[in-house]
Amino acid sequence: MTAVPLGAAPTPTTPVRGLVRQLLRDSGYVLFSLPLALVGFTLAVAGISLTAGLLVTTLGLPVLAGVLYAARGLADLERLRLPAVLRQPRVRPVYLAPERGAGFWRRVLTPMRDPQSWLDLLHAFVRLLVTLPTFVVVVVWWALALTGTLYGAYDWAIPRGPDDQDLSQLLGMGDGAGARVALNTAIGLFALFTLPLVARACARIQAALAYSLLTGVAEMRQRITTLEEQKRAAASAEASALRRLERDIHDGPQQRLVRLAMDLSRARQQLAADPEAARRTLDEAVSQTRETLDELRALSRGIAPPILVDRGLPSALAALAARALVPTELVVDDELGTAAGRLDPGLESTAYFVVAEALTNVAKHSRAAACRVEVTRKVGRLEITVADDGIGGAHLAKGHGLSGIADRVRAAGGTLEVASPTGGPTRIHAELPR
Repeated sequence: MTAVPLGAAPTPTTPVRGLVRQLLRDSGYVLFSLPLALVGFTLAVAGISLTAGLLVTTLGLPVLAGVLYAARGLADLERLRLPAVLRQPRVRPVYLAPERGAGFWRRVLTPMRDPQSWLDLLHAFVRLLVTLPTFVVVVVWWALALTGTLYGAYDWAIPRGPDDQDLSQLLGMGDGAGARVALNTAIGLFALFTLPLVARACARIQAALAYSLLTGVAEMRQRITTLEEQKRAAASAEASALRRLERDIHDGPQQRLVRLAMDLSRARQQLAADPEAARRTLDEAVSQTRETLDELRALSRGIAPPILVDRGLPSALAALAARALVPTELVVDDELGTAAGRLDPGLESTAYFVVAEALTNVAKHSRAAACRVEVTRKVGRLEITVADDGIGGAHLAKGHGLSGIADRVRAAGGTLEVASPTGGPTRIHAELPR
């Protein structure tokens, strides 16, 4: 396999540095949430109150629309902050948008018909109930950690009266400076070592509320939409494969079998009157039988080639490249053919189909002199690239060969990109999740 450079390796992060970085992120998230929560709560209460007061007039609805748009802006700001805590990519809902040329009142009513707008407003209302106690906890823990661990440096500066009692005295540890320093330092160290856990828990509590109201519903809708698209793509790919198989059988083996039956009938009639002609007819029938078997084998290779099942993807692609009409260079990870490195059978079949259909399109339409197929395994995905030096002009429109590849890739949950400017070259790149 030819090595593919993956770019410069990231700078290694030590566990302590990573812990400190996450602590600062979590603490910053919690501390900055309070002013945002206060702004959101004030905006929501004032906006709803003003809307209720003006609802008897037509001014109440524009005010409510403005409040919903303001809550959307605060929600977008919160979505920008969530990845640092949840370590997940940002997901923004697709809000309802007014139609082009819509009138004023239709534009005013549009955010009110969007359920996500009301979830944004609900988050502005309730986030203060969670933000305030978590803010206090984090501030108190930081104060205990800093003042406790550094207590020995400023104990001498704390004024004390003759009747004052320290916590160390109340606990029976003595009334000397050593007891005070030991007790407060122990409390500070405890707070310091537990601070990452406390800050993480508080940040997760706030982020969980924001995620459930601002992102969770959108992710669920997006997942449903993706699954529906995959289902439609799978049905389309299956229908296209069945139509192609039916056409190939009708145009190839079926016609040869009809001719074979006619030749055998003619040979039976010639057998008594002209044995020599019957022998020639039978020879033609044998040739037709062999050609029919070859076509059936070719069709079976297109459906589920035995070499793919028996020896894995590298061997199947090597056989495919060897039969290609355009000289093809193949670069593939050999581990994909081993018992430990083999992919799921469905994924192997999809990868084989992508390469087979791409090479077929290269042979039929590209007028290329050379082609290159590269299959590499990355973290969590399989990447397939088919490039040729042909005339270009390939696209994914329905009715063209690449649309079947796009449907099959989308049905597997992957993505397909086609770069084929007029004049060439053409590059087809597919990514399949594994």
